Amino acid sequence: MATSPSIPAADVERIQIGSRVRALRDHMGLSLRDLAERCGVSATTLSQVERGETSPTLQVAARIATGLDLRLSQLLRLDESGSVTVVRPADRRRSGSPETGHAIELLSPPLPGQRSELTRHELQPGVRTGNAEDPPMHEPGTREIALVEQGTLVLHCDGVDHPLAQGDCVTFDADLPHHFFNPGPDPAVLLAVVNAGLRRS
Repeated sequence: MATSPSIPAADVERIQIGSRVRALRDHMGLSLRDLAERCGVSATTLSQVERGETSPTLQVAARIATGLDLRLSQLLRLDESGSVTVVRPADRRRSGSPETGHAIELLSPPLPGQRSELTRHELQPGVRTGNAEDPPMHEPGTREIALVEQGTLVLHCDGVDHPLAQGDCVTFDADLPHHFFNPGPDPAVLLAVVNAGLRRS
């Protein structure tokens, strides 16, 4: 998935990406061993890169980017201009599958230290979120804001059902057991903003 921009390897070696790799890995909930298995770079090397003890070659940086579901230019922030980052439709990170009936698109960019993300979910009739292929339960203190863009959904949160129609927007504590369900008969689309680490008052 990762492609190499036309920059000399020596220039890449001068780019310090350790803190960015660490932030992105933490954001994805990956251990060093997990990322090592995904990208084919040893956990020891990844640890040295994250601590700034070594600078990766162009080839190693490209492998790390692939393990983080990024292009190399995204990892090195070559796609960014100033304080504005644009994620084009073709560059959205996607998960889920037609078999599960739940398609997920991550619309926000993978910026280091970012504590919120915007996702788009499409649920087929009779399908719910929270399956084995879906992201794990959110960390303590996480809050979610969700807008039903199309169709109807039911939010089941902490044992209570909340029917939602097109245009409804719901805010809830996402560290509680929850899932969305599409009672049908048509596909439903949900936009969700997850803010990590917000404490309930």
